[in-house]
Formats: sequence, C-alpha cells, structure tokens
Amino acid sequence: FNMADLNSYYDTVQNKGSLRTPEHARRWSTAVLKTLGFNLDGKTKKKLANALPKELADDVKRVFWLLHFRNNQLTSHEFQNQVSRRSGNSDPQFARTPILAVFHGVKQLVDNDIQQAVADSLSPEVRELWEKA
Repeated sequence: FNMADLNSYYDTVQNKGSLRTPEHARRWSTAVLKTLGFNLDGKTKKKLANALPKELADDVKRVFWLLHFRNNQLTSHEFQNQVSRRSGNSDPQFARTPILAVFHGVKQLVDNDIQQAVADSLSPEVRELWEKA
C-alpha cells in the first residue's frame, strides 16, 4: 500500500463521513477500526489486518483483552455508542455517518472474501451497517 491509497481512504472517510478535517477523519477511522476489531473473531481480525495498510491494521489489532467474549447480539446503537466514546464524540446518532464512511473506505481496500468474513463475524445489526456501507 502506498500513501496515496491511505490519503484517498482518509479523503473518503472525511467526505462520506461529513467530517470537517483530515484529523477528524483519522480520529473517527481509529475509533471505528478499534471497535470493529473488538467485535471480530481472532481469525477474521487477523485476515482484515493483514489486508490493510499498516496504520489501519494497527487500529484493528490494537484492542486486546485476554478474556473477551464478543457480543453476538450487539445492536448498531451500542456499536455507534462505543465508536462515539472512542472518538471523543458523545452522539451515537452522528457516529452512524462516519462509521458507514470508514466501513466503505475499508471495503474498498480489501477483497470480497475478507468483506464476507467480516460480515459473517459481526452481530446481525452491525453486519447490516457493514453491508450498507
């Protein structure tokens, strides 16, 4: 991956996410990818991380708990809420837009197999967000 790919990813996140600056895009990207990584099974998380540029992969992999049970029934609202808190924003409704933007950007960087693996690993409501993006 080159910097142009990464910059175009952040441009996508900024534009589709209705975010004011590239810094906002970076912060939301990190928040979404950490939350996404937290909600994927280990195998899928590794697959996704390996397919992304290092900077994004590090965000996906950064969150690790020894004993962590994924919530297979996580609602999209709970996911939006977790992302909001991580991004330093308090509005889960607003979070939906940057989440969709980050998901869209990520999907442009990975192949269909990985997109499907991510979808299969997510709770039904979060999968819906992923598929909408």
